[in-house]
Amino acid sequence: MNWKPALATMNPYKPGRSIEDVQKEFDLVEIVKLASNENPYGCAPSVRRIMENPGVQVEMYPETSAPPLRTKLARKLGVEESNIILGNGSDDLITIICRAILNRESNTLMPTPSFPQYAHNAKIEGAEIREIPLVDGRHDLDRFLQEIDSSTAVIWICSPNNPTGDLIPSERLRKFLDAVPRTILTVLDEAYFEYITEESYENPIQWLSEYPNLMILRTFSKAYGLASFRIGYGIASSEIITELNKVRNPFNTSSLALLVAEQALADQKFIDECRMKNDHQRKRFEQFAQKHNLHINPSEANFVLIEVPMDADEATDKLLQQGFIVRSGNLLGTPNRVRVTIGSEEQNDGFFKAFESLLTNRG
Repeated sequence: MNWKPALATMNPYKPGRSIEDVQKEFDLVEIVKLASNENPYGCAPSVRRIMENPGVQVEMYPETSAPPLRTKLARKLGVEESNIILGNGSDDLITIICRAILNRESNTLMPTPSFPQYAHNAKIEGAEIREIPLVDGRHDLDRFLQEIDSSTAVIWICSPNNPTGDLIPSERLRKFLDAVPRTILTVLDEAYFEYITEESYENPIQWLSEYPNLMILRTFSKAYGLASFRIGYGIASSEIITELNKVRNPFNTSSLALLVAEQALADQKFIDECRMKNDHQRKRFEQFAQKHNLHINPSEANFVLIEVPMDADEATDKLLQQGFIVRSGNLLGTPNRVRVTIGSEEQNDGFFKAFESLLTNRG
């Protein structure tokens, strides 16, 4: 087979351990999965009710432009429907962007460590990947600007960043956007937007008219608790959306997923409650780290990156044996750290006890 040369240097995505797998290996009854930044509170009760009797005509293709959800999203966000594109999760939109713009003559800039799908999809298209290391867990925006040249086609910014949780201050982000040439698509990935509590944060959607090369990605997978339905969306100028729609597969979202996302969007009380609970539990992680003199990255997301007293893989295995699935920093480019999804109060109580056993064993 005549595979693309780039595939020889790549590996398939390595998922975290499943609950069933860990149960069998360690003969455990209760497992708490804190590895994939899912919402520990599930989805809104109104969403669960509609799933019981969705009334979807399963034999028919979904509406390719998803008019009801796009209409309600546009109304909520204060934009036109032509400013929105929907995808099979944010991953799908990242693929669409790379396929539409990148090639062997272009380069793309991204932070590292960050969401790996930026580099993964760019590599498939043959583009040169320029990774800009974080500085103290934060985007080095000055270095980004230094790396721009005439072949730069896409810049990826992740805020809050995965896996560090860093939120770029709005003032710094605007200054950066001012300096980026308008010929370069700047993608701001805000998958964890709903969890932000920083008072100085400015919603970048209000900047779209000022920065016609800006695109914002968001998702229903995190705070809305709809990860299994795979619905993400992008907001940009109608000119950008029109070009991307030429690449998008016509039926890239399912009828049931669109219906469920539409219902979830209507229940903002649930999102507000999740944000409040997450913020409270996030502070508990900070207090725990301070108590034990552990480094923890400031986070505006529903996860934290916390120091462990041993190799990250070793710590991950020991936590697994106690029924807690977390993500090893060795897989994320953050050695001696683990990324932990912020669970419910009960889940976090158990996690702190399990973590303290690591500290005890290491003196």
